[in-house]
Amino acid sequence: MKKSLLFLIVLFSVMTANAQSYMGYIPDNYAGVQGVLFNPASIVDSRFKTDINMFSTSSSLNNDFYGLSLFDLSKSSYDANKDGVRTPLKNNGGIVYSDVMGPSFMFNIAPKHAVAIFTRARAVVNATDINGLLYDQVKDGLDDANDFNINVGNPNMVGHTWGEIGASYAAVLWQSKQHFLKGGFTAKYLIGGVNAYAKGSDITSSFVQTNDPATTMLMTTGTLTIGSSQDIVTGDEDYVFDSNSTGFGGDFGFIYEWRPDYANYDLNNAKPTDNNFKDLNKYKLRFGLSVTDIGAISYKNSKEESYNINGAVSRQDIDDADNLGDFLEQHYGTPVTVYKNIKANLPTVMHLDADWNMYKKFYLNLNGNVSLVDKSAMGKTSSANTYILTPRYETRWFTFSLPINYMEYSGMQVGTGLRFGALFVGSSSVITNWLSKESKGADVYFGFKIPVYQKKFKDTDEDGVLDKEDDCPKIAGPAENKGCPWPDADVDTVADKDDKCPTVAGPVENKGCPWGDEDKDTVLDNVDGCPAVAGPVENKGCPWPDTDGDTVLDKDDKCPNEKGLVANFGCPENDADKDGVVDKEDECPTVPGPASNKGCPEVTQEVLKELKVQARAVFFVTGEAILKTADKGETDGRLEAIKDIIKNYPNAKFSIEGHTDNVGNAKANQKLSEARAKVVMDALIAKGVNPANLTYVGYGATKPVANNKTAKGRAENRRTEVIHVGTIYEGKL
Repeated sequence: MKKSLLFLIVLFSVMTANAQSYMGYIPDNYAGVQGVLFNPASIVDSRFKTDINMFSTSSSLNNDFYGLSLFDLSKSSYDANKDGVRTPLKNNGGIVYSDVMGPSFMFNIAPKHAVAIFTRARAVVNATDINGLLYDQVKDGLDDANDFNINVGNPNMVGHTWGEIGASYAAVLWQSKQHFLKGGFTAKYLIGGVNAYAKGSDITSSFVQTNDPATTMLMTTGTLTIGSSQDIVTGDEDYVFDSNSTGFGGDFGFIYEWRPDYANYDLNNAKPTDNNFKDLNKYKLRFGLSVTDIGAISYKNSKEESYNINGAVSRQDIDDADNLGDFLEQHYGTPVTVYKNIKANLPTVMHLDADWNMYKKFYLNLNGNVSLVDKSAMGKTSSANTYILTPRYETRWFTFSLPINYMEYSGMQVGTGLRFGALFVGSSSVITNWLSKESKGADVYFGFKIPVYQKKFKDTDEDGVLDKEDDCPKIAGPAENKGCPWPDADVDTVADKDDKCPTVAGPVENKGCPWGDEDKDTVLDNVDGCPAVAGPVENKGCPWPDTDGDTVLDKDDKCPNEKGLVANFGCPENDADKDGVVDKEDECPTVPGPASNKGCPEVTQEVLKELKVQARAVFFVTGEAILKTADKGETDGRLEAIKDIIKNYPNAKFSIEGHTDNVGNAKANQKLSEARAKVVMDALIAKGVNPANLTYVGYGATKPVANNKTAKGRAENRRTEVIHVGTIYEGKL
């Protein structure tokens, strides 16, 4: 009784807890069904097919009055009362919070829709505007307290326990290239437990110590209001659960994701193994906004008593009291008592969240939790304002986080969290509690669940058929044959289903059958240019053609488009000079001539006359068989003219004749005439005249053409002439 009374009078030994559960774990993309407690939108487009919570709990306590070394509590030498560090203020305060999550699950019912069902038991105790100076005076009990006179003010306390059954729905609301928005809400059926509160108004407290319990006096002024869902504070009744204490609540939230690499997740380009990229976190930045714990529980016929606590009680009175209600009534008079329906609110909070995917599996999260409840109001449970910066490393089966948080009451704290698949555990204050000698807060969470992750499907043989549907997962094969290769009995690379000759090897081009030889010419039909007509191998199985029909095959016919003789290689008899005499009978096949002259041109008088003119213009050095060089150009021109004439008559025989005058020795003149005739013949041969067409002869002075008695006549007698001496037939003259 004494301790209860002191608790109400000075409202001490209350710590505060942040009413956010699972701090450091909630930002994880693999938080699963726990994420719905923070933002209902988190469950859609998640990394889970389903996530089943078997059991999890999160509890925390923080305060701004008393700090101690939690890790030294187990040491026998550590005295928490003496070694703890106190920070008494006129308005110390705090909360105690606990959250137990029972069987719960979330499930993606469609690519853009998800649901969750959860069960939950919660408890929260708030204390605000607690005068720590008063507690500091009576911390060791009234026996050892010194005199004091303190304005206690308006202390406020509230405690509430309740259960929840929640149903959540979330959906993708908008998706456009790099922008992605989802939203969700939760409807909760609330089941009341215990609700109690106490609030003082303008309370003062003074104490006089006489070391005699009967005369040691505690004097107070002000008003104290105490209420509870059942008379469990001032009465002696045991608590009986009231099934009529129920209510409804709700949460809602939105999440926006910026996905700059959206093109990499285009479902039009997804392969079956990609599973529509459901296993991937696609955002670079994620922003969340949610409001949770909207609602209240109605407690019917709750008792509320208001006491005017003006008066004095002795230390002996306090020691003798057994029942708080009787004590208050005995010393402060009958309270004003009312029975009414009380709506106990939920600790409504607004959550703001920003998550940055820094690099691959490394993330940095910042979230703030702002209470939306008036903490000075009587009977209102609330949450402490909290801001948390959480770097983390995250994979499907493992997460390590390092939450750094600032809480409204306990200040800066650092903790850590771990997730190993189905198990998770953590604390947002454990590192601070390990290092600090005056920790003002502590929290812990842990849980066990059954996660069923979204994952990329396997296709070991990369044939486009997933292993779970592939009858031959290690050998590539078509989907039509359940991922197995089609059989090929004759091993000709043509699957039996397409092979027209499945037991006999054959090429693909012939549908797995060997090539035939329809015309039996030993050339297979696939390379036979005439598969229905026999032909030689050399002509690709086709018979050789005879285009001109002269019985000489085109391959041997030198004139394939003109009838000819076999003896002439399929060509007609030639008449190259078109003189009507075929070449084989034409003595001059390249020069036209009459048939009477065997195809050779006849040497006419005009030709002989021209030869005479040209030959007589060829001059020699006097007395020598040497062509004159002084008029070499003239002489060479004459020889060219003679050559051109002779070459026109390839079967004519010409004689080069040399003549002299009668001056000098006849024998010498004879030799000179012969030498000069030969010189002319050699010059013509040198110019290209056929030697067979030429001969030469010298006549000396025996055939004059003029009178040797005159100089003019002798000059005319000194001459050379070209004479036509006959026709060569078949090489004979």
